[in-house]
Amino acid sequence: MKKIFIFFVMIFLFTACGEDCYNAPQPIVFEFVNSNDENLITNGSLTSYSIVEENQTGVQLTKTSDDKIILENVGAYNGTKNYKFTSNIKNFDFSIQSSEFKGGCNGYQINKLTFTGIKIDVTDEKGYYKIIFQ
Repeated sequence: MKKIFIFFVMIFLFTACGEDCYNAPQPIVFEFVNSNDENLITNGSLTSYSIVEENQTGVQLTKTSDDKIILENVGAYNGTKNYKFTSNIKNFDFSIQSSEFKGGCNGYQINKLTFTGIKIDVTDEKGYYKIIFQ
């Protein structure tokens, strides 16, 4: 009886792990500041903003309690996609290069972000990108 029980436990473990294991890419977070390092959302300068994907699909954005912006559901693909940020202050383009990884679980990872725009600087902080409008 004990051997049958162990057999069923092993079958359950091997079927429970596998296909339904998925890791989403790490979130991308932006903070927008001016040259004095003041957050532009907090000080009321940045009042409207949006991001669209290259196929003109809007990207869902979530504002955090410390006035940073989380880009929702980006990076879950193989290859590079181009995005356009528009706001009442500045516009810029950026691209996200992602790839699929296979390990314990399937999923995607963001390999590289590339920013292009006039009079912006970007620094990769711990856990977010600081975008400096000059």
